[in-house]
Amino acid sequence: WSERVKMATKNKYPLVRRDENEIEDCFGTKVPDPYRWLEDPDCEETQAFVKAQNEISQPYLASCSARDKFHARMKELYDYPKYSAPFKRGSRYFYFMNTGLQNQHVLYVQESLEAEPEVFFDPNTLSEDGTVALGTQAFSEDGELFAYALSESGSDWNTVKLMRVATKEDLSDELKWVKFSNIAWTHDHKGFFYQRYPETETKSAGTETTQVLNQKVYYHVVGTPQSDDTLCYEYPDHPDWLSSCEVSDEGRYVILYVSKGAEPRNKLYYCDLTTLEGGKIQGILPMKKLIDNFDASWDFIANEGTVFTFKTDLDASNYRLVNIDIDHPDKADWVTLIPEHNKDVLEWAACVNQDKLVICYLRDVKSVLCLHKLSDGSFVRDFPLDMGSIIGYSGRRKDKEMFYSFMSFLTPGVIYHCDMTQSELKPKVFREIEVKGFDGSLFQTTQVFYSSKDGTKIPMFIIHRKGISLDGSHPTLLYGYGGFNISITPYFSTSRVIFMQHLGGITAIANIRGGGEYGDSWHKAGIFEKKQNVFDDFISAAEYLIENKYTNPRKLAIQGGSNGGLLVCACANQRPALFQCVISQVGVLDMLRFHKFTIGHAWVTDFGDPDKEADFNWIHKYSPLHTIAAPPGDTQYPAVLLLTADHDDRVVPLHSFKFIAQLQHVFKNVDKQTNPLMIRIECKAGHGAGKPTSKLIDETADVYGFIAMNLEATWK
Repeated sequence: WSERVKMATKNKYPLVRRDENEIEDCFGTKVPDPYRWLEDPDCEETQAFVKAQNEISQPYLASCSARDKFHARMKELYDYPKYSAPFKRGSRYFYFMNTGLQNQHVLYVQESLEAEPEVFFDPNTLSEDGTVALGTQAFSEDGELFAYALSESGSDWNTVKLMRVATKEDLSDELKWVKFSNIAWTHDHKGFFYQRYPETETKSAGTETTQVLNQKVYYHVVGTPQSDDTLCYEYPDHPDWLSSCEVSDEGRYVILYVSKGAEPRNKLYYCDLTTLEGGKIQGILPMKKLIDNFDASWDFIANEGTVFTFKTDLDASNYRLVNIDIDHPDKADWVTLIPEHNKDVLEWAACVNQDKLVICYLRDVKSVLCLHKLSDGSFVRDFPLDMGSIIGYSGRRKDKEMFYSFMSFLTPGVIYHCDMTQSELKPKVFREIEVKGFDGSLFQTTQVFYSSKDGTKIPMFIIHRKGISLDGSHPTLLYGYGGFNISITPYFSTSRVIFMQHLGGITAIANIRGGGEYGDSWHKAGIFEKKQNVFDDFISAAEYLIENKYTNPRKLAIQGGSNGGLLVCACANQRPALFQCVISQVGVLDMLRFHKFTIGHAWVTDFGDPDKEADFNWIHKYSPLHTIAAPPGDTQYPAVLLLTADHDDRVVPLHSFKFIAQLQHVFKNVDKQTNPLMIRIECKAGHGAGKPTSKLIDETADVYGFIAMNLEATWK
């Protein structure tokens, strides 16, 4: 094994030009940036760098003995039908389905739940290689018009188009320069609100790195050119603000959410559309500013006339539901409808069948679903669930039924249907998703609570084959994220099943701070100057797995994507001897310049602002690009596989380019370093959303082939 690894990595790394004169003075600290030229994705030198790196990584990945076996098994096991929960629009039902290995999910339509389904919209017909994906979409209130966004090659840029539902006929409408937008129809079916950016002169939408600023809210009338769209709201003094719109259930109010960065806090404005002159949207809307600060998160749930129900974390870290009469908006007049739970996090609420509230809580990282009354918030009943996650829901206030989808580490999916008109509610299994060749009863999921460096108890899920002996010998994959208030709840992963089935693997998911697993306070404990808590939590997870004889450092791989890519690279720099293998997918790795590219400025709400001295001081200490060093003694740096894509305009590829160049530079003459340091750069792909199945399987096989090779895991 070790000889094979050594042989494969004695390929010399490419010689990459260093500009030693590129040094920035950051508050008295001299920070070299010799690879700044890699920030231009379109220059010939960068493209030559991409080619040179792939010429090393591709043959290595192809030579990994488990790679082709994993690819073949993945094609078998992933080839099962995947369904979304049905949703009703107008008189018809719709749902997404993938027969198994289709590159993109297909939208189907049924005249009734018993009727024969037919294809309504198939994104696979839009490109030969499956790289055109369906993004946000919305039906008009009567269900007769369909507005949908398309993205190409994984870019965040969207083009919005329209279709007539009954005839599936495309309309001529086409809206460009749309990004981070939703679509909200007015109830007269004449048009919708959306968000767009000013037209820019870019070299290639998706590969550019310039900041995206000045998002504005527009109203589009069906059948008119985009140039005629009405500007409804803008923030010229705050170019980094983002917004989204919602129209209330009865169609009277448009609700505007205004956010700053990626922080889950927002202002909330509304406009009574019945007060507009002639009932027409003709210019900047006369918005009433109900919540005009960024102190908390506000989410509109329903309204009864002028009484609006919101989900908020104001004075409630685990969230609560509050009623505000917009005619009497003083805080003294607010009424708590459902108080904050002392431990469980209120994740979302939805109104169904006029007067019922469906509420989903997170209890120790597991979903709990229950029903309350909208009138007084009183509890009606629970809907029983196994240990897992609610991953889909449909049911609106006017609907007399609801659907919800459940998933767990060992359950690929169960969709339930509940008729809300019955006196005794009985959810029934509407559809159960089955995977040929997978028997969940052979595996087990355990949740443990381990101590982090400061004594905080952190939950972790551990999944493995039943009956294994805890002797420290098992190849183990530890995954984490730890940021942006995002909770990593149980979900089914075909690739992890194969890792457990055929490579004798153990999978662990650590629910570290920075996420939303225990509400806003859990998130705040892992941001700004407390970001080190996140790394400490993850390192402690690894130590727990080793101390409890699941694995040992030579058998331990860590994996994370985006903010999780930052996590695993920071941990590798801080504790290189603890891990054998690091997989960083589309990671944020240059923490001193992340805010200067595309939407990076939005992340200062989690990371801090490197242009401020106090923030710089804590960011510089952990920034992966700036903390690479050869470990002392005989310790090697772990085997590293970075993954990025040329069309990632969320976390631009320059992060991974600069990191791998610096990593290879530091270790190029270090004889003890036989672990490979590589990058896989994908073309015609983005941050991950809308990635075609074929690319997904190729990438997954490369990742697990690399893991198996470097953990010396044998295919069985």
